[in-house]
Amino acid sequence: QTVYAKEKGSAAAPTAGLHFTPELLEKIKAKGVELEFVTLHVGLGTFRPVSAETIEDHEMHSEFFVVSQETADRINAAKRNGRRIIAVGTTSVRTLESATNDDGILQGISGWTQIFIYPGYKFKMIDALVTNFHLPQSTLLMLISALAGREHCLAAYDEAVRERYRFFSFGDAMFIR
Repeated sequence: QTVYAKEKGSAAAPTAGLHFTPELLEKIKAKGVELEFVTLHVGLGTFRPVSAETIEDHEMHSEFFVVSQETADRINAAKRNGRRIIAVGTTSVRTLESATNDDGILQGISGWTQIFIYPGYKFKMIDALVTNFHLPQSTLLMLISALAGREHCLAAYDEAVRERYRFFSFGDAMFIR
């Protein structure tokens, strides 16, 4: 589990967060970065590859998430002040995008999400993402392609294979904006 996890209930650790140690989090805070935390209980469906003929026909799994009102207020204030919202992990992206209304305001809510983010999706809240290299045919790879663009992702993955980066849960991380 991540060093900052508080709630039990997830089927797996949000793997992008495994790169962070208490010391690294302190260094990040010392640079003036404000850290906020949300909850999404990762379901086993996260690891199910897309097998539908078309992306739109893929049935996305549902996962439970929580965004406190206090966290929503601080993130909304940061966004209003022109600060970047950088998610750590695709689970955080799914949580923030699910809890953000069409006006771009993050709501303090909890519930179940089946959001499926793939190329063509217009992000409402996040500006950047720290994530791992994901497996082919995964919804996670489609999510990062929606943010960075398919061609850019393919180029990054070509380099990752060529340079023998590690993929999936205990893999190398990347910053996408």
